[in-house]
Amino acid sequence: MGNAASRAKTKWNASRYKQVKVSVDPGIASAFKAACEAANVSMAGELSRFMAEYSTVAKKRKPVNEAADLSTRQKRRKSIDEMISTMARLRDAESSSHDNVPENLRGTESYEATEESLSVMDEVLGLLETIY
Repeated sequence: MGNAASRAKTKWNASRYKQVKVSVDPGIASAFKAACEAANVSMAGELSRFMAEYSTVAKKRKPVNEAADLSTRQKRRKSIDEMISTMARLRDAESSSHDNVPENLRGTESYEATEESLSVMDEVLGLLETIY
């Protein structure tokens, strides 16, 4: 492709697409690439599909607000389920961060505080799950 054609394509792509950069664990990246190759789909296409589906699902979720109707047991149970889901995602993110701490920093005060946080989060999740 000539220089003019490359510039034209770059300009056209820039006007129609937004680049998204993510950093992931090398093992996950390799596994994702292999899975996409095995399925004969592009990595960009699969990520775009996921983002579109997730955006649609996320839009449908009602934001939790302080004025939420909690008048029935079913509504309260649903609210607790949403809390459990959020807490589980927080715990998983904290656990992932904790697992990625380099070996030479594992005896630090910060590392031990993270371990305590994970322990408390697990306890909170257990308590929330026993409510209903």
